[in-house]
Amino acid sequence: MSAPVLHVDLDVFAANIRSVRARTAPAELMLVVKDDAYGHGLDAIVRRAAREGVRWFGAFDVRESLRARHAAGPDARIFSWLTVGREEIAQALRADIDLGVGDAVFLEDIASVARAEQVTARIHLKIDTGLHRNGIRPEDWDGALRRARVLEDEGVLRLVGVWSHIAEASDADDDEARTLFDRAFGAAEAAGFALEARHLSASAASHARPEFRYDLVRVGAFCYGVRSVGGPSGRELGIVPIAALRAPITHVADHSATLGVGSLHGLPSALARRAALEVDGTTRRIAEIALVHTVIELPPGAKIGDEVTVFGDGAASATDLAEAIGTVGEEILVRISPLIPRNYRGL
Repeated sequence: MSAPVLHVDLDVFAANIRSVRARTAPAELMLVVKDDAYGHGLDAIVRRAAREGVRWFGAFDVRESLRARHAAGPDARIFSWLTVGREEIAQALRADIDLGVGDAVFLEDIASVARAEQVTARIHLKIDTGLHRNGIRPEDWDGALRRARVLEDEGVLRLVGVWSHIAEASDADDDEARTLFDRAFGAAEAAGFALEARHLSASAASHARPEFRYDLVRVGAFCYGVRSVGGPSGRELGIVPIAALRAPITHVADHSATLGVGSLHGLPSALARRAALEVDGTTRRIAEIALVHTVIELPPGAKIGDEVTVFGDGAASATDLAEAIGTVGEEILVRISPLIPRNYRGL
């Protein structure tokens, strides 16, 4: 072996899904598969999740939504919250994808394309609860509902959901956001829309705060075994990392070993001198991360061709490495180059 490989255990992934669903029931799981399923490979992840009975998938953009549709089949619900241009809207509507709508202009664009395509779009209106990431401001919400009512009566769309993001910065801020969300949903109900889904929480809030679960929980990180920085342990959450990045030793010196993985493969160079790897039960400091290699302190008995686990497999997790450089475990994963082979167990 002369190159790194990301090993992905889909049986562990399935166990994580079962754990998340048991914790968040009766809310339904929407598995978030943005960024190529957090770097694990969207197609294999969606296929296995569908086998486990997952019915909702959240994809950031239309390109990944179409991949999710192909992998999950025609009966799954695919939710996308970024669409750019009329052609992408048309592609999404042809593939029967639910669209998140966060502003009045986008609402009109969807209606226009739906008329041209002679289809009825399913939309979820997003209320801005204070995060200012995207969404209809509370003072504009009633106007958006009135316009959606006109367009629904015309037959070009159906308002099926209300959704938002929260900051998860403090309980007080999130409680204020939830109050705004409840008002928005109540106004939509009072306006007579036949709503199917309310969704507000992602991994952390869906685990810790039952009142935020509503009908759907949008969970990505926890299903992949990625704990939150500074949050509960994987054991407390009932999750295990599903991926392990392994790289070969390509050179051995008096006091160091060189691994065949580097920043061009996706390892943040900032990890050098700040993080360590666990090798055969010993802690080995990372001395350098160059373009295509990483230098670590010499492990006992190391020889060329040995595999070293960079993260996963019971060694340091992606979040452990992330904490050393002030970021989150998801960033470590999504940086891993798509050119690194993914080896799947449990396909």
